[in-house]
Amino acid sequence: MTAFDQVSVVLKANIYFGGRVSSRTILFSDGEKKTLGIMLAGTYTFSTREEELMEILAGEMTVLLPGSNCWQTFSEGMSFTVPADSSFRLTIGQTVDYCCSYLK
Repeated sequence: MTAFDQVSVVLKANIYFGGRVSSRTILFSDGEKKTLGIMLAGTYTFSTREEELMEILAGEMTVLLPGSNCWQTFSEGMSFTVPADSSFRLTIGQTVDYCCSYLK
């Protein structure tokens, strides 16, 4: 998929880590929610409330998922899931474009 049709976009950006990570919230008529964002080079820890599907649209990140001792690398066209009520770490070497889907 290269575009979302008939959605609402929340105008205010979600800005984290001093502006090094930013995203926009996309709302679908069926209640589905996604964010589209950019992450600049750095190491970050994120916490989840809901289960999340992270899709890499461009770039590459190395991720330490909850319950794992092994870092995994994900690049353009790849995705990973993070359980609800957990946290995960990631390292970015170059700018990453991503889509995060909140699963119910």
